[in-house]
Amino acid sequence: MRLLNPSRQSGFSLIEVLVTIAILMIGLLGLAALQTNATVAEMEAYQRSQALVLVQDLADRIAANKGEAAKYVKDDIGTGGTVDCTGKTGADLDLCEWGNVLAGASEVTGGGSKVGAMIGARGCVTSPSANVYMITVAWQGMSAAGTSPGTCGSGKYGTGQRRTVSQVVRIPLLGA
Repeated sequence: MRLLNPSRQSGFSLIEVLVTIAILMIGLLGLAALQTNATVAEMEAYQRSQALVLVQDLADRIAANKGEAAKYVKDDIGTGGTVDCTGKTGADLDLCEWGNVLAGASEVTGGGSKVGAMIGARGCVTSPSANVYMITVAWQGMSAAGTSPGTCGSGKYGTGQRRTVSQVVRIPLLGA
């Protein structure tokens, strides 16, 4: 029969437990950082999809109102907050409503905060040539990510945080 030696160690030592906890904590911190990055990427994707919807919305409005297409050319649409569009018609009404959506009026919190658009959203419509219109939406991204093309919102969002999406609308010549 074998007797147990009481001085002999069995089980885990406190050092082994502490090392295991330290390794586990490093892994959990890595997961927390991954979750933070995923949240930022989700917000960036949401803002981009919102901008694409808004660009298409104004492109459809311009295409539906070909006779007044030149009246849509304007910079910094939506930067003055929401305004009353009552009494406006045609291109003026379209730009007013689109500006309100850019200012976040499409979604309002219970406290009245307008949260329906991108951070610092603004729209620009240019006409690089006859009957061609470039619609651009610019907004502030969540982190620095290089430079965006175009001039809409240039210098308004910090280094590398300006994001833009654009769409070209070609209007056929009337009577052609």
